[in-house]
Amino acid sequence: MENLVAALTVFVLAVFVGFEIITKIPPTLHTPLMSGSNAISGVTLIGALLSAGAQHTELTTWLGFIAVVFATVNVVGGFMVTNRMLSMFRRK
Repeated sequence: MENLVAALTVFVLAVFVGFEIITKIPPTLHTPLMSGSNAISGVTLIGALLSAGAQHTELTTWLGFIAVVFATVNVVGGFMVTNRMLSMFRRK
């Protein structure tokens, strides 16, 4: 039970810190930082795949699967935004 409380505490603190950091970034920096965060999302995707494939319990498998889905959406969305940003600089 102590491990669950500690993990939930870290998760809630990470949500608050992440929200504060993201809201403080000016819009002109958001897209370049988004493209840079694709690498971090790729690492998250690998961790999610490892978690889903470990099959310790059914709960960890499902949570790992959900993490894979969210990380994949994040990576694909990041590349789409980066592609759109780069297309604005191409000559017509």
